[in-house]
Amino acid sequence: MIKDITIGQYYPVNSILHRLDPRVKIVCTLLFLISLFVQNSVTGYLIATIFLVFTICLSKVPIKFIMKGLKPIIILLLFTSILNLFLTEGGNVLVHFWIFTITEKGLRTAIFMAIRLIYLVAGSSLMTFTTTPNTLTDGIETLLFPLNRFKVPVHEIAMMMSIALRFIPILLEETDKIMKAQIARGADLESGNLIQRAKNMVPILVPLFVSAFRRANDLAMAMEARCYRGGDGRTKMKPLVYQTRDSIAYLFTLLYFLCMFVLGRYLPLHLWIF
Repeated sequence: MIKDITIGQYYPVNSILHRLDPRVKIVCTLLFLISLFVQNSVTGYLIATIFLVFTICLSKVPIKFIMKGLKPIIILLLFTSILNLFLTEGGNVLVHFWIFTITEKGLRTAIFMAIRLIYLVAGSSLMTFTTTPNTLTDGIETLLFPLNRFKVPVHEIAMMMSIALRFIPILLEETDKIMKAQIARGADLESGNLIQRAKNMVPILVPLFVSAFRRANDLAMAMEARCYRGGDGRTKMKPLVYQTRDSIAYLFTLLYFLCMFVLGRYLPLHLWIF
């Protein structure tokens, strides 16, 4: 399960998406996530599916690698879908058993909620797969630059987000090593009820926190030794400059957003009971 968490990892490959400006990828990702909440129709999700599949093909990131990142959210996905399936009322009754009732609206909501959650994770993960932490930091800092007028520490916020993303795969690897070391010493992490399994995690959490604090202290000392004093007066070796491909990406995403809003809202596609 630890190895299946791919959030924050960068997948190095030469693709059009990798060469895009990080600001473009951040803005386009936000527009894609917003579009999933704009409407709630079959047409809209069909357009979102086509857009997401096309983007994945452009990124050259293997679909197996993206699907592997969805494994950690399976429990959350099932829990959310079941709640919406049995607790949402409306429309004709499809199944009624004991105290459980499944209606048309409940089935529709459960399916759409599951698709929306999968697309949220896949779309946001695709941005980190195609963007290095350094360029992602530069993109966030540039986009939030107008907030400097309101005394918002934009550079510090971008730096913290970059460090957090960079530490995710490091801590996951550290967790995997600690679990293997504890299992080699005879620790039983699988058997027992939920409370017993939670107690069994203590020998893992304690060294993990110690390692995380040690890494944070080493990082702080390294930044201090290099006379890091924040973003004031700092220059960039590779400043961000928009290219023609970035404008095309903006135009393509805006066209998708308009199609999602107009066609999804005013040209609904009815399938089965939807």
